[in-house]
Amino acid sequence: MGILQDIHCQNDLLQLTDSQRACLCREIREFLIDHVSKTGGHLAGNLGVVELSVAIETVYNTEKDRLVFDVGHQSYVHKLLTGRQADFDGLRQFGGISGFPKPAESVTDSFVAGHASSSVSIALGMARARTLLGEDYDVVALVGDGAATGGMIYEALNDLAVSREPMVVILNDNEMSISKSNGGLSRHLARVRTSQNYLHAKRWYRTILKKLPGGNGIYRFSSKVKNRLKRMVLPGTLFENMGLTYLGPADGHDLPGIMALLRSARELREPVLVHVITKKGCGYLPAQEDPTRFHGIGKFDPITGASLGAKVPTYSECFGNTLIELAEQDRRVCAITAAMSSGTGLTEFMRRFPQRTFDVGIAEEHAVSMAGGLAKQGMIPVVALYSTFLQRSYDQLMQDVALLHLHVVLAIDRAGLVGDDGPTHHGVFDVGFLRQMPGMKILAPASLSEQKDMLRWAVESCNGPVAVRYPRGGEGDYKQSGWTGDTGYLTHRTGRDMTLVTYGGMINSVSRAAERLADRGIQAAVLRILTLDELPVEEMLGQMTDKILVIEETCTGSGIREAFAWRLKELSPEKRVYGMDLGKDFVPHGSQDKLYAYCGLDEASIIKRAEEVLEA
Repeated sequence: MGILQDIHCQNDLLQLTDSQRACLCREIREFLIDHVSKTGGHLAGNLGVVELSVAIETVYNTEKDRLVFDVGHQSYVHKLLTGRQADFDGLRQFGGISGFPKPAESVTDSFVAGHASSSVSIALGMARARTLLGEDYDVVALVGDGAATGGMIYEALNDLAVSREPMVVILNDNEMSISKSNGGLSRHLARVRTSQNYLHAKRWYRTILKKLPGGNGIYRFSSKVKNRLKRMVLPGTLFENMGLTYLGPADGHDLPGIMALLRSARELREPVLVHVITKKGCGYLPAQEDPTRFHGIGKFDPITGASLGAKVPTYSECFGNTLIELAEQDRRVCAITAAMSSGTGLTEFMRRFPQRTFDVGIAEEHAVSMAGGLAKQGMIPVVALYSTFLQRSYDQLMQDVALLHLHVVLAIDRAGLVGDDGPTHHGVFDVGFLRQMPGMKILAPASLSEQKDMLRWAVESCNGPVAVRYPRGGEGDYKQSGWTGDTGYLTHRTGRDMTLVTYGGMINSVSRAAERLADRGIQAAVLRILTLDELPVEEMLGQMTDKILVIEETCTGSGIREAFAWRLKELSPEKRVYGMDLGKDFVPHGSQDKLYAYCGLDEASIIKRAEEVLEA
């Protein structure tokens, strides 16, 4: 009989011996590999934090203490240890548990964590609330998987140091750009600094000196001497210069050592940064050898690690291949990504053009402003970001790109519903905020060939800011390209009874719905808009009937319907515009098909709504 099945809370973990905890870690890895191979999910990062997570859940009571993740896809072990083992068959499935922390699931999930670099800010807010309300609990921020490359982390660390709030920040270093500690002396001093004797001596020394006459001066002088010595051999100078107590680096897979270190950090009752070194994919050879592929993976063979399911060409791959062609023809073309070179299809581009590829880390604001600088000086920067992460650079797009009408190309991946990652990752707001920016061109391809044509036009022919937004995965039934650069819409079907208007990948569902409506005796015209910035309503006027249904994969208020209806009212007041979208609320996680049905945007819902419009 295993150990994991009996673990549901901190008290269960406290009953275990060191050898039992080691067995528990092995069971957790087996459990994760088995279940994620069936559901898909984020595997490599979770395998890397098994010992660290067991240590955190043993030292802290997350039912009361606040554990804030950054980023939350490394929370699977936490969920296993807090009573959700039986729910893992439904991991990331519609109606099942989320792949990210979700307070609605469990009191142990203190906050939602789908975007990076915000954990320290959130945790500091919780710590300050604790102090102001006179309550008693610990606060921990777990920063990992590149989140420390985001500038917001350092804004928060700076404030944390000034606040002096008792709080622990755990920096999970899985081979990101944190300085490495080299040499025997460095390793020895790291062990000394993380020992109980060192920490007790440090507290005693500080307390005694401050009680003596002139003790503060002596303490400041000795600290300066100590810090100069540390600069030569220890990697924590940056954090200590900010005013944080730095502990580490420590082996993140040494469970007893990490537990002792966390207890010591908690006892200091001050801002502490604990630096641990972990290995992504630890314990599973395929994930260790290819942590990028196993960062977020679909179903796979747990024995070989081979992915299951047919391989189809994707929009991300088509983007990367097209950009290579453009870069071969024009040395001004360069690519920028924010720690998503693989996800956005830039891996081969980076290999071919290393000098013209800039991976800035999880720093979308910097990426966009830097693109502005490149464009101002004559380069043609193409910024490849997921729609959901583009939100983080709104101000930079407005001030550093649109204001000067700079030729920056935005390649917006994962536009629309992304499926299993859920509300933090759905790209359903970009149309709304991009349309607010003067001079921003917004193109919405519906096929791979059209994406290629639009991207080529955006790079070669556009002279200002331009966005090409496309969905996750591959194309649907529609595989042609109607883009010529001089038209704003296409007529896919004529009809006398009503008009269906859409854009992007929704054309596939809308076209199928129109065919089924025809079988019922309803002739619906289907028009697809190609440019979402200047809506071609006047050009479309002769193709539209009196009843028009605008169908879009955005949340209510974040699409084009209102602007479309307002312009149409000016041109033809007798026409009525109705709408279909994803609704006003955030969309949950689940497969795309289930989410379309849930939100009332699938083929059957389109048919039903069209019939309602005709009866209105």
